[in-house]
Parts: sequence; C-alpha cells; structure tokens
Amino acid sequence: MAVPSRDLGRRAFLARMGVLGAAAAVPALAAPLAAPSAAASPNLLPPLVGLLRPVLAELARDTISGLVVMVCPGPDAYSKAQGTPRPEPGALEARGADFMLDALDHFVPFPDQLATPLAAALTTAVDDIGLPPPGLLGPLYPTVWSLDRVLQELLENDETLPLSLVVALLLNVVATQVNPLALNGPFLSPFARLTLDEKCRAFELLEGPDADLVALLDSGLPEPLRSSISGLLRFLAGALLEFSAFGSYNEWGVYDGASRRLTERPVGWELSGYQPDGVVDGWDDFLGYYEGRTEVEA
Repeated sequence: MAVPSRDLGRRAFLARMGVLGAAAAVPALAAPLAAPSAAASPNLLPPLVGLLRPVLAELARDTISGLVVMVCPGPDAYSKAQGTPRPEPGALEARGADFMLDALDHFVPFPDQLATPLAAALTTAVDDIGLPPPGLLGPLYPTVWSLDRVLQELLENDETLPLSLVVALLLNVVATQVNPLALNGPFLSPFARLTLDEKCRAFELLEGPDADLVALLDSGLPEPLRSSISGLLRFLAGALLEFSAFGSYNEWGVYDGASRRLTERPVGWELSGYQPDGVVDGWDDFLGYYEGRTEVEA
C-alpha cells in the first residue's frame, strides 16, 4: 500500500528531529502508540505524554553529549564516533553534559515566548526543508500521527519548556541537513552520529544563516521576532560552544555545595596543568612583609 505523502513527510521530519528513532527504541512507548485508538482518544494522551517525556529527556542528553565532546573530546563513545578520541578524560568525565543540561533548563534566560514558538515551528513543519530518501527512514512506523500528537501535547502544555530539548531538536534537524545518513546508526540522536567535520558544518549552517532553516523557524515565530531569527541562531550557536567549553573546564562537576569544597581534582585543572601541586591557600611571596621585614615606615 502506498504511503500518503503527508504521512511520509511527517514521518521524515520526526525522524530528522530524532524523535521517531528515540521513541521506536523504547518498547514500552512504541506499543501503546501503535494502538489504533491512540491518536483518536484524548483519554490516552496524558499517560502517553508521561511515557514520552523521559524519552525526549534522553534524546536531549544524547544530543548534548555529542555537542560537548566537540570542544573537549575524551575516551568516550561520542568522541570515538566523531573521529577524535583521546586517552585523557574529556567533557563527559568532567560532567560537561550535566552542566549544559542544568544551565540550559534552569539558568539561561531564554523566554518561553521565544522557546515555545521555536519548538512549535520544529514540530509542525512537514516537508519544508526537504525529505530524506525513503530508504533511510526504515520500515513504516504505524505510530507517526499518535507520536506527533503526543509530542505537540507535551510541548504545548509544559509550563516550563526545557530549552535543552529545543536545542536538541534544532541540532538534529541541522545534522540531517548536513548528512542524511545520520538518520540511522548508534546513539539516539542524529547529531551525535556526525563526525567532527560534519558537526562543524552544522554550526556553519546555524551561524550562516541557512535560508531554508530560517524560513522554517520564521513560520512559527510571532512578529516582531521574525526579523531577528538569524541573529538569534548566530548567538545560540556561539553560546552553545562557549558554554560547552566552560562546563568542561570549570569545577562544577566536582564541587560539593554543602561543604563548599572540591571532592576531587577537576578534569579541567588536569588538562590545563592548573595547580599541579594541589590547592594552595596563598603563595609564599605574598605571606608576611616583603623580604622578611617586620615593620615599615609610613
């Protein structure tokens, strides 16, 4: 039976955001979504939203993990996948991904009136920026419209939209623009499957800006934000890389707030050679009076 172009377009875009693959990887979610009544019955939406929420959180974590190793690779699987593994600890060992998720979702001043339209544009687009070859989408997934409705229900009704999810959806869409083969492979997210060169190319599209991507996002933004989307993408791309570096090289991952002490030597200190002999409270040169003096004349 032929697949309607509307269904194929929607399925392709869910795949490009990484949502389709992530949902399909969770059997507990795939089974109820596949039920014929899942998309039609409003009574089924709340439990399905509850099932999808942790899946999207894992998708965001996977995408952000692929992001932070761009600036600080290590011995992890994400660094190996992008082609730049290193023997010493890197961003993931420094808890750089945790730092980014925490910062994006709790501290970055990104207003909901901007994040929500961005998410809406990403979730409502169909085939505005082209379809990947059908062979890359895998077998027909019968839950497209159920998944689509549950996703929109979650994004439209979340009181606080996780910015990390908006960033992840955006990076994954751009990732499949750079390399359509990233639709399939290890990891949950297309962005995490890219090589380092491809990730850099994805950031070039964000900073460019890419006309198709701007047109896609413009469709979901209210006035007067439409005219500022190019600048917003350029700022976002730069901030993501800067925050990734900051999160990988600071003490956040090993700082105990209760005792106000470090629990172990930070990865960033080791990489930069900072404080090689351990933490000191001061330098000898600055203890006491200069050159052994015990008093000075005014």
